[in-house]
Amino acid sequence: MAPVGRLPLLAVLLLLGGLGRRSSGTAAGPVPLVIWHGMGDSCCNPVSMGYIKKIVEEKIPGIYVLSLKIGNSLIDDMENSFFMNVNDQVKKVCDQLSEDPNLQGGYNAMGFSQGGQFLRAVVQRCPSPPMFNLISIGGQQQGVFGFPHCPGESSHICDWLRKMLDIAYADAIQRRLVQAQYWHDPVNEKQYRRSSLFLADINQERVINETYKKNLMTLKKFVMVRFLNDTMVDPPASEWFGYYRSGQTKETIPLQETTLYTEDRLGLKEMDQAGKLVFLQAEGDHLRFSKEWFFKNILPFLQ
Repeated sequence: MAPVGRLPLLAVLLLLGGLGRRSSGTAAGPVPLVIWHGMGDSCCNPVSMGYIKKIVEEKIPGIYVLSLKIGNSLIDDMENSFFMNVNDQVKKVCDQLSEDPNLQGGYNAMGFSQGGQFLRAVVQRCPSPPMFNLISIGGQQQGVFGFPHCPGESSHICDWLRKMLDIAYADAIQRRLVQAQYWHDPVNEKQYRRSSLFLADINQERVINETYKKNLMTLKKFVMVRFLNDTMVDPPASEWFGYYRSGQTKETIPLQETTLYTEDRLGLKEMDQAGKLVFLQAEGDHLRFSKEWFFKNILPFLQ
């Protein structure tokens, strides 16, 4: 057992074992859980997602846990988290879920970092089988405009680097680099809306897809965890659907001041008013939080 206190990512994540249970359980057994890993990870590494799956199964006897693998091998899965078109990944996942007999009654989903936004695309695009609860652990729901460990507002070099990334919207880059597909330039919103192949679509930045909105609103709970000392996600407000105020890169605004909310493009305003949105925060860097924080803030959703 790891010591109490600030824990490394892999040690902490094993605590997430109960996410599927009782909130939507039936006499047939625990609600299945689908997990999508983050950038540079893989489904089944025995010291990361594979270990999480094992602990979940031990913690909730009888639960079915699917840790998503994109590709034929762990190497494929890891590489695809960098280089496979996200829309193609989401389509593969939707097909996999629809064909899995263990999920036909519905499931809960838990995404880590970019896996959080990818699973949101799943619920928006693929309502069958139904997703009950979505837990986004550090997911960049409004995208990013910065490099890991290099927030632009604190470094002129970082600020210069990210402003040079107009290349992120080149078609060849968009189709081949995962992180470019959620690169969100607040200084050039028109180019972002026009060229973003993934994020601008699922965030309804071009046209309103009423099906996306209706499907997202079927969630019982949409839980979002933001890390207050995050050095990986710029801006960290994106983890709660906040973002930079349009036209600049210094001031961030909360979800409630964004057009996503005021125009209710995704149904988030209605979900918020219905108590379906849950905003949690942790005093830590990306995907790092204490055991005490977990028991105080996550455990109530599992009981």
